[in-house]
Amino acid sequence: MLAHPAHWIAQGFGSGLSPIMPGTSGTLFGWLCYVVLSTRWPQIFNAPNWLAIIAAGFVVGVWACQRTGRDLNAPDHGSMVWDEIIAFWLVLVFLMPADLKTQFYAFIVFRFFDMVKPPPIAYFDRRFKGGFGVMWDDIVAAFYTLLVFAFWRAA
Repeated sequence: MLAHPAHWIAQGFGSGLSPIMPGTSGTLFGWLCYVVLSTRWPQIFNAPNWLAIIAAGFVVGVWACQRTGRDLNAPDHGSMVWDEIIAFWLVLVFLMPADLKTQFYAFIVFRFFDMVKPPPIAYFDRRFKGGFGVMWDDIVAAFYTLLVFAFWRAA
C-alpha cells in the first residue's frame, strides 16, 4: 500500500486491505470519515464543500485506481475501495441531514447495489475499464441508492 501514494488513496488508507469484504470495509471507513468530519467541523464540511471534495475525489480516484490497478496487475482489484468511499459520500451528502438510522439504511441499500450490480451497473462495470470504470459503476450504484430514498420519501 505504501509503495506509491496512489495505492494509499485507492486502497482507502488501508481500509481496502481487510481480508473480509474489503468493499464493505471501505464503505464503513468512508461513512465514519463523513460523520466525524461533518460533526467535528460542520462549517467546513457542509454540503457545497462536500460536493467539491467528492468531485475532486472522483478525479483523483480515476488516477489512483488506474495506477494501482496497473501496479497490481488487476484493473479492478478488490482492495481498491476509494470508489466506494466517494460514492457513499455522494449518497450521504444528498441525504443530509439524515439521522444515523437513515444513514444505516443508505449503507445497506448502497452495498446491495454495489454488490449485485443490476443493469446498467453491470454494463458499465464490464464496458468501462481502468480508473474511470472503477469509479463510475459505484457512482451509478449511488444514484440507484438515491432513487430508492427519493421514492421512499415520496411515498
